[in-house]
Amino acid sequence: MERELVSRAHLPYRAVETGALRGQRPLAVAGNAIKMMVGVRQALAIVDRFQPQVCFVTGGYVCAPVVVASRWRRVPVLIYLPDMTPGLAVRWLSRLAQRVAVSFEEAASFFGEKAVVTGYPVRPELLEAVQDPRAARARLMEALGAVDEPHLPLTLVFGGSRGARSINRAVWAGLAELLAHGPLVHVVGTRDWPLLATHRPELPEALARRYHPVDYLHRGMAWALAGADLVISRAGASILGEFPVAGLPGVLVPLPIAGGHQEPNARKLVEAGGAVLVPDPELDQALVPTVSALLADPERRLRMRERLRGLARPQAAQAIAAQLRSLAQERSSP
Repeated sequence: MERELVSRAHLPYRAVETGALRGQRPLAVAGNAIKMMVGVRQALAIVDRFQPQVCFVTGGYVCAPVVVASRWRRVPVLIYLPDMTPGLAVRWLSRLAQRVAVSFEEAASFFGEKAVVTGYPVRPELLEAVQDPRAARARLMEALGAVDEPHLPLTLVFGGSRGARSINRAVWAGLAELLAHGPLVHVVGTRDWPLLATHRPELPEALARRYHPVDYLHRGMAWALAGADLVISRAGASILGEFPVAGLPGVLVPLPIAGGHQEPNARKLVEAGGAVLVPDPELDQALVPTVSALLADPERRLRMRERLRGLARPQAAQAIAAQLRSLAQERSSP
């Protein structure tokens, strides 16, 4: 997945071996430890060839070989923690880093004096799209080849790049009721896209033309986030940056695994008053009533938008870049 996204951004891509050590069987731990040692050698070769002034990583065990190689070559390291809580890898790697950038003040407490609050960086296309949400919605619907009903609320559903099967199934099960409120753009995900043919329910023509399923959105995702009135999604770290910038109220369904990072992310927006949390095991019973109540209450959605915008840090990317420049300058100073 990363290779495709990086290639789309026209950036060079180099892969290194690595592996998770936590929560694995002893044999797997041994194998992954060997992979990580191989990855350190590969990363050392990349660092020696590329000669970086600074190393920037976003956490997880996949970053370990690069951080170790960078510190071995005395290259300063900046870790960016996108989630509200750090995993074991970030906690360990932070000992080797000069600074740790975080999205919100609450996360800074894990890293002491190394922490700096930057916010979560969002794509430039989103910053542009949120300037005119109506135009963003119109461009999205045009790109989908859909006839819009702009007087009705637009719901966006997505579960990450591969999709979220439990969300997809709950949406399909309640599709008629959801579409009664207005159009719905459903990013099914590449993994579940083949299921659409068998799980999509039969709908009256008036409702069927409001349903707009796609396997994945690339450039159009910024228009979707800016133009939607409500989103149903997982609670990956990106929600901490993108939903506040877009002022997009959400019904969040944290992934029950993923190291437990998603629930604290969701709780941050819920406590701010900008989202509602639905636990994954309760999706079948709770999703459709929760979403329907929000779609029927524009004043509540407006309040949620205002509270979310209070969390927005649209200059987060520049703040992280400033930290990188600072580290590079410190290294080059006599």
